[in-house]
Amino acid sequence: MARPLRIEYPHAWYHVMNRGAARRKIFKNDTQREYFLSLLGDTSRRFNADWHVYCLMDNHYHLMVHTPEGNLQRIMRHVNGVYTQFFNREERRDGPLFRGRYKAILVDAESYWLELSRYIHRNPLAAGIAKDLGRYRWSSYRAYVGIDQAPDWLTTKYILSSIGRAKRQRRYAEFVGRRPDPGIVKFYEESRVSPILGDKTFAEQALEGRAYTADIPELKTARTLPAIDEIIDAVSRFYHIERETIITPVSGSSGAHAGRFIAMELCRKVGDHRLRAIAEAFGYASANSASRGCRLGAMRIAEDEGMSSDLDVLMRDLTP
Repeated sequence: MARPLRIEYPHAWYHVMNRGAARRKIFKNDTQREYFLSLLGDTSRRFNADWHVYCLMDNHYHLMVHTPEGNLQRIMRHVNGVYTQFFNREERRDGPLFRGRYKAILVDAESYWLELSRYIHRNPLAAGIAKDLGRYRWSSYRAYVGIDQAPDWLTTKYILSSIGRAKRQRRYAEFVGRRPDPGIVKFYEESRVSPILGDKTFAEQALEGRAYTADIPELKTARTLPAIDEIIDAVSRFYHIERETIITPVSGSSGAHAGRFIAMELCRKVGDHRLRAIAEAFGYASANSASRGCRLGAMRIAEDEGMSSDLDVLMRDLTP
């Protein structure tokens, strides 16, 4: 049986999960759950693992992790290996605990981290083992909504920043309380889940072993990123259209000019602008609405060869 595809590079983001062999429990008591979480803290210090979301279920786990050093395999080898040794000692058993190494999905982070965090945090509801996420102790949800203080190895600021500026914790709780995006649900319901959660351009660059320049802070600081106005002006000139055509929302996605979607994609990928700034520039009510608009635009571009070609030309023009 072929091993799952592994894609590693500095500053990559992943959704990592693993399940007990034969669907057996990997957590039988709170001591075991606490020890597993202590290993996340250990890898944060030892391997510079940047943990953003976690959810521990009885027979599997979900994690969202950012790897500044591109060392996911080393991180997960430590977590799974050391935890298996601990579990086997506790249970007076031997042999493998997990059904395989682990499954890691490379994530186009800023496009999906909010939706993915909701999907992960809602696992206890989906499994029917909790009716109130605020009472479920073994996920990062309680830290996100302010019930618990986040441990020093858990980072919540990036995902919470995409929910808005005011009352973030309350708004995040309301967001998670709503059902996940159908696109995310469909992605994970496929019989063979893709190893990449992202648009066509992101997937192509990842498979070629190249991260987006915008994903690597060391490179971002070495070049001047184009401002949103600069990007809009470039798209306006390219298509010979007015700025208003690009920045004005229209009812129904089919009525939007291609330049609007391409400008938003350039703002996100070349300019590395936050969703809040994109929302303000393109007339969205919130960063969450802008995130949906960006995903729709990315899908339109991926499905249209002409738009993909235009995007490539504009990216070269705007990238020093």
